[in-house]
Amino acid sequence: MGIIWTIIIGFVAGLVAKFLTPGRDPGGFILTTILGIVGALVATWLGQAIGWYRAGEGAGLIGAVVGAVIILLVWRAVAGRSTTAG
Repeated sequence: MGIIWTIIIGFVAGLVAKFLTPGRDPGGFILTTILGIVGALVATWLGQAIGWYRAGEGAGLIGAVVGAVIILLVWRAVAGRSTTAG
């Protein structure tokens, strides 16, 4: 059941992140879900590195959204740089 909740939270976090950062983004349901899940992993890693979360403790929905926004902004910076170079 934990995997299903991770996917659901990841999808919701991905949707909120895409809503908070306007602009064109590739991807549908799968990429939005992956964005949210990776955002949650990034938020957990950063939170543990800073000391906000203990080992084994994960980020919640807000942390996942913040992580997904960070991933989305990095994605746009890298994708934007590659399209202007060519």
